[in-house]
Amino acid sequence: METLTMQDFIDGFFSLEILREASPILIQGLLQTLLLSAMVVPIGIAGGIILGIASTIRNPWLRLPIAAWVDLFRALPPLVLLVFVYAGLPFAGLEVNAWQAVAIGFFLNTGAYYGEIIRAGIESVPAGQAEAARALGLSRYHTMRLVVLPQAIRNVLPDLVSNTLEVVKLTSIASVVALPELLFQARQAQSVTYNATPIMAAAVAYFILLWPLVRVLSRLENKQMAGKR
Repeated sequence: METLTMQDFIDGFFSLEILREASPILIQGLLQTLLLSAMVVPIGIAGGIILGIASTIRNPWLRLPIAAWVDLFRALPPLVLLVFVYAGLPFAGLEVNAWQAVAIGFFLNTGAYYGEIIRAGIESVPAGQAEAARALGLSRYHTMRLVVLPQAIRNVLPDLVSNTLEVVKLTSIASVVALPELLFQARQAQSVTYNATPIMAAAVAYFILLWPLVRVLSRLENKQMAGKR
């Protein structure tokens, strides 16, 4: 049985030569991941705001179907949902490309999660705030947009940042529909080089990309806990 030396470990996981050869497609994959994140995060937040506001409607004929919608897309695994959108919709006559499938899948899944967070934020705003705004002559729309929603988002900002972290990490599942994001390109490079260095490089890239958000989240959580004391 051969003994794995430190040099073998370095050559297998941290080869500078392999990294240099794979860097062009890894950079392309990183750019695709950044572009994906720039698309799916706003889509999810927009869907979450719509669902969060709709969830506060008192009419049970509207509130119950919305609650069922949120529960359904929170319960479905995002990978299964993405594959269904990409491979299942064509059987219904709806052809979608990889980017469209990712946009639809993330809108449905992450929008449901953002929606629950924003709903909790809206419910955390004292009812007197909205009543005071209405007494001053603001419409329901302006009361929600100018008074309630800003306070709601501030109250749940750590949760929003935490969910955004998960959404960015979740972009890696786009590889199943052959969208060349970072993980997809790293796996392609690994299959060609028979070396784990591209996967390690992708892991480091994800860490560098997400670490600032992790630090922001920690500061927000600490600030929120300090405010509750």
